[in-house]
Amino acid sequence: MNFDPVRAGAAEPKGETMLRWTLIFIVVALVSGVLGFTDIAGAAAGIARILFFLFLILVVLSLVMGRRSRV
Repeated sequence: MNFDPVRAGAAEPKGETMLRWTLIFIVVALVSGVLGFTDIAGAAAGIARILFFLFLILVVLSLVMGRRSRV
């Protein structure tokens, strides 16, 4: 029997969740842009851009904090 922590109710890491929401907003922006809803496309693209840069900042911070020596 395989144990799946996501199905067992364990929380996902915050970086994965933020990246998933970024991809969702990019898809919403692309679909609404193709259908001609430019206001919705612009808003979704702006949210996706903000989430993506927050994700990058968190990744860099976690890399820097993980490399500090614990002496």
